[in-house]
Amino acid sequence: MTGYHSYEPAAGHRLAHDPLNAIIAPRPIGWISTVSDDGVRNLAPYSFFNLFNYSPPIIGFASIGWKDTVANAKSTGEFVWNLATEAIGEQMNQTSAALPADVDEFDHAGLTAVDSDLVRPSRVAQSPVNFECLVTEAFQLRSAAGESVDTWMVLGEVVKVHISTALLGDDLTYDTARPRPLLRAGGKGDYFIPSDEHHLYMERPQPMTR
Repeated sequence: MTGYHSYEPAAGHRLAHDPLNAIIAPRPIGWISTVSDDGVRNLAPYSFFNLFNYSPPIIGFASIGWKDTVANAKSTGEFVWNLATEAIGEQMNQTSAALPADVDEFDHAGLTAVDSDLVRPSRVAQSPVNFECLVTEAFQLRSAAGESVDTWMVLGEVVKVHISTALLGDDLTYDTARPRPLLRAGGKGDYFIPSDEHHLYMERPQPMTR
């Protein structure tokens, strides 16, 4: 019979490290660029990020603590998601530093900013995929008891997509593994990279007929 280590999070996990972000892993990285009302560029990675809807396409990220990214996105109503890959992983990591609001993370990390087409925030030129987004919702999370949590969720509709043609096969299919995207795992700095050798395929079951 399988044994379990069971615990109620509010009472503590009784382990060496909180396992939550190692269990819900690997997770795509929300590498978000914004711009302040004063025109200062900001760029930061978020490990709580994902796609939530197809049509219209809606993505979202959560920020633990009120940070410049959330403030800028909420104020301007815009942000850009940039795909973080192995090739620019160290530069992505540099943008996670806690810097003053008037410091440009593009310059700090040695990244090139390129103008977006429909929104004010810049895209990361070195990133092979960028999503230009308009904020649809920005709100503070709450516990089951209705208490405010020091985390803010930002959702945005993708209004323009930029994909490097090098990532499209002859059949014009996007190759998920080819750009070697970084996926966040547990620990202080653990990441994974998807590969073709670990590619599994499972077709959805067909609807039952009677």
